[in-house]
Amino acid sequence: MENPSIPKGTRDFSSIEMNRRNYLIQIIRNKFELFGFYPIETPSFENISTLIGKYGQEGDTLMFRLLHSGNFLKKGISDFLMKKKETKVDIFKKLLTEYISNKALRYDLTVPFVRYVVMHRNEIFFPFKRYQIQPVWRADKPQRGRFREFYQCDADFIGIESLSLWSEIELIKLCDEIFTKLNFPIIIHINHRDILGGLVEISGIKNNLWKDFTISLDKWNKMGKNIVKKEMLRKGISSESFEKIAFFFDMKENFYKKIESLTFALKNSKKGKKGIKDLSFIFRKIKNISLKNTKLEWNISLARGMNYYTGTIFEIFPKYNKESSHLNSIGGGGRYDQLSSFFGMKNFSGVGVSLGLDRIYLSMIKENLFHNISSAPSKILFINFGDEEVLYAYNMINFLRKKGISTQLYPNAVKINKQFRYANDNNIPFTISIGKNEIEKNKIRVKNIKKRVEIEYDNINDFFHQLSKDSF
Repeated sequence: MENPSIPKGTRDFSSIEMNRRNYLIQIIRNKFELFGFYPIETPSFENISTLIGKYGQEGDTLMFRLLHSGNFLKKGISDFLMKKKETKVDIFKKLLTEYISNKALRYDLTVPFVRYVVMHRNEIFFPFKRYQIQPVWRADKPQRGRFREFYQCDADFIGIESLSLWSEIELIKLCDEIFTKLNFPIIIHINHRDILGGLVEISGIKNNLWKDFTISLDKWNKMGKNIVKKEMLRKGISSESFEKIAFFFDMKENFYKKIESLTFALKNSKKGKKGIKDLSFIFRKIKNISLKNTKLEWNISLARGMNYYTGTIFEIFPKYNKESSHLNSIGGGGRYDQLSSFFGMKNFSGVGVSLGLDRIYLSMIKENLFHNISSAPSKILFINFGDEEVLYAYNMINFLRKKGISTQLYPNAVKINKQFRYANDNNIPFTISIGKNEIEKNKIRVKNIKKRVEIEYDNINDFFHQLSKDSF
C-alpha cells in the first residue's frame, strides 16, 4: 500500500499554523480596508489567452496548464495523429492550446484583476481601489520560501486617467502601517523603469534586448555583478555596453548623490529624466509623512522582470538580518499603465502592491514574532459526564459562546483524565466540570490546566466576570 504524499512545493497547515496565518490575513485585510480598498475575488484559473504574454518568457513557462475534463485528452491525441497537412510544430501547438488545454491556474493576481476591470468597467466607479487575498500557482523549483502554491495579498489603484504619484506614496504608507502593526521592520527598495530605460539608451543596448536586460539585472543583488554580466553577454549585450552603466547598479551613496550622478548621466534621455523626476517627488514628499517602521532605499539595480511594469517599481524586504534579506523579498509592486491594452482597453492607469503571505509568515517565525499569538482556538472545554449533565450544562455553553468565548464540549463521556489530557494537548486553558455533585450544590468547577488550579464558582456569570478582569 502506497504511503500518502502531497505534490512538491505544496504544504499542509496545522491548526497552530492556520491560527497564525489567519492572524496575518486579518491584520492585512483590516489595513487594506482602513486605506479604502474594496474586496473582490477572481477564479483560480483563467483562459490561457488572459495570462500568456503578460509576465515575460519565464513567467509563461511557469504556468500550470489545466487539461480539459472528460474524454478530451483521448480525442486530442486522435486528432493530432490524423492531421497530416499542417507541420508537426503547428499541430503540437494546437494540441496543447485547443484540444488538451486552454486554461491555466493564475500566476498572480494583477493580470486577472485587470481582466476583471475591463470586463466590469461599466459597473465600476473610478478610480477603483481593490484588494484580493487569494492563492496563486507557479511551476517553480521548490525551495525554502519558494512554493508552487502560495498566497498573495494585493492592493491596487486603477483609474481611467493617469494616477498621480500619491498612489505610490499611499501604498508605501499602507505597507508601513501593516508591518508596524506586526512589529516587523521593513526596507522598501524602490526604482523606476524609465531610469533603467534611460541607462539602456546611453549604453547602446538594442531595444529588442530590453526584456533580456531587465530579467538579468533583476538578479544583481542575489547573484552579483559577474554572474549578471556573463548572462547578459550570453544574451547578446556587449561587454562595452554593460560596463558603461554597471557603475550605477552598485552605487552605495545616499539619494541626493545618486540623483546628482544620474541627472548628469541621463541629461539627454527624456525617459531617464522622467524617472528621476518621479522618484524625486516620492522621496521628497515621503519625508513629510511619518514612516514608523519602514526605511525607503533607492536601489538602481531593481528591475522586477514582469513585462507589465511601466514606471515606479519596488520590493519589500525584512529589515532583520539584512544580508540574507536580498534572497527573498516579502512583497513588491509598481505601476502598470499599459496592461489593460492587452484586453482591448487603453488609457487605464494602475499601481499596486503584492504581499507574500507565506514569506512574511516564515520571516516572522524566524524572528519569533508570533510568541504572543494564541495557538488555541478554544478557550474552554466542558467535561462530559453523560447526557443528563451535558443537557444541564448546555445553557452555560450557549452563554459563553454568545459572549464571544470559544467553547467546546468533549464529545463522549469517557474517563475524566482523558478529557483533561485532551484540553492540555490542545492548549485549551480552562475546563469546566459539572457532574451530579455540582448540579446538586448548584456550583461549577473550573480548572486552570497550566497552573493545575481548580476553583469553584456559584454560577457561570461569576466565572465570566473573573475572566474579564484577567483580560481573558
